[in-house]
Amino acid sequence: MARFKVGVHFYQQHTTIAELRALWQEADRMGVDSIWPWDHFFPLFGDPGGASFEGWSLLAAMAVDTEHAMLGMLVTGNPYRNPDLLADMARTVDHLSGGRAILGIGAGWSERDFAEYSYPYGTPASRLKELETSLLRIRARLDRLSPPPLGDLPILIGGAGEKVTLRLVAQHAQMWNTFGPADSFAAKNRVLDDWCARVGRDPAEIERTVMLTDGREAAHVDAYLAAGAQHLILGMGPPFDLEPVRRLLEAAGRSR
Repeated sequence: MARFKVGVHFYQQHTTIAELRALWQEADRMGVDSIWPWDHFFPLFGDPGGASFEGWSLLAAMAVDTEHAMLGMLVTGNPYRNPDLLADMARTVDHLSGGRAILGIGAGWSERDFAEYSYPYGTPASRLKELETSLLRIRARLDRLSPPPLGDLPILIGGAGEKVTLRLVAQHAQMWNTFGPADSFAAKNRVLDDWCARVGRDPAEIERTVMLTDGREAAHVDAYLAAGAQHLILGMGPPFDLEPVRRLLEAAGRSR
């Protein structure tokens, strides 16, 4: 089996800070390659009034609470933060972590997040247009920050839209994330390769990550690798069970 990276994506809803810290510290000790919160202000399932925590604040804590894994948001809702500020936040987390930050970003979609925090919701097309503008501003701001990031601070774009999102990945990103199943991922992966050819980008420069929504999907490692995935990220909510992550690490030849 080909080697691949393993990540953990946690949903910071219906939980406590103590539980979250225990989760990311244990995942880091296990040897995962990446750890990611989500960027939602309210629970997406279960009690809609349940506990929830803001993701970028958690990333700053994770940066000083872990030692090895890369850290990023899966993914930042672009309209929620000024793009120049977001670049500075990511650079600061990168320094706190010793150069382990990833700037994950997408167009945003959760209408409740927009409405309750007074962000204009717009349309999918307007949010994608805003994302394109923000990516240009983020790259420009990163070039002007002093001091610059310690690490590579790759940009990850999340999404699967074939006409706009995958074009933006080809133009601006070093990493790409979307969902399965494996046959759908394979088809989107081919579209991304086509966009790379159209914009003059080497497709090998873009790391292909896939979000697995549960342990059952994680059982299909071979199918995802055949589809072009290089980095498998397992999502989970509380109670956090890292056993499926351990099995992924074993499949990758990386168990401790």
